[in-house]
Amino acid sequence: MEPMKIYANQLRIHIINMLAAAGSGHPGGALSAADLLIYLYFKEMKIDSEDKDNPDRDRFILSKGHAAPVLYGTLAMKGFFNTSELTNLRKLGSFLQGHPDMLKVPGVEMSTGSLGQGFSASVGVALGGKIDEKSYRIYTLLGDGELQEGIVWEAAMAASHYKLDNLVAIIDHNGLQIDGTNDEVMKVNPLKEKWESFGWNVIEIDGHCFTDIEKSFKQAKEVKGKPTAIIAKTSKGKGVSFMENQVGWHGVAPSEAERAKAIEELEQNIR
Repeated sequence: MEPMKIYANQLRIHIINMLAAAGSGHPGGALSAADLLIYLYFKEMKIDSEDKDNPDRDRFILSKGHAAPVLYGTLAMKGFFNTSELTNLRKLGSFLQGHPDMLKVPGVEMSTGSLGQGFSASVGVALGGKIDEKSYRIYTLLGDGELQEGIVWEAAMAASHYKLDNLVAIIDHNGLQIDGTNDEVMKVNPLKEKWESFGWNVIEIDGHCFTDIEKSFKQAKEVKGKPTAIIAKTSKGKGVSFMENQVGWHGVAPSEAERAKAIEELEQNIR
């Protein structure tokens, strides 16, 4: 798992650099999801940047679209486009806008941003795969605050009804959202029991432990007749000491001094 840890730290460096260059964006929830996306793209998913339109490829949809930097950084590292493009994030004329655009960004499967809609689209893609008798799998990442959207639960009910065992929903459960803690804004717990009541197979993991991540995806493949929800306990702002578990870093870009400090910490982790 050591290469995965190195890749995840490099991804976090990309995230910090692109947000600092943009002067805006969402570092907290991008940093918390870095380990999950690195494992998906470099270990789990059947996907190839040289054959990006292969109809049998696995699909990933970032339902919490505001965390776009974690997806952009991963796609660049995977070879979908050059990493030099990353510092053009949110700039006029750049294809890397604040939310993913499937028509402009190589490797992006669905345009997302309105919370809950990316997950609903994932259910539709999974249902299409079943109808077409395809073997590809669909993975989608949701924020825990996103679960306050009613559309999420309508889609969850549909996924269970249609027995979409080719669908894996990953909940980035860092406990914080733009206005405070989940509990302060609108309680989402108990998550495990809620997803189970909607007919899902549920797995709880440490979202920063690659061994846990690996086991959860393996188990998801073994379950037949129902979709899987992986509740990944994470730390918002993971990897940067002054950002970790601080709600203020949900949607604020680092200054140059803060960027330098964050990069220094992350580079120490790589050594």
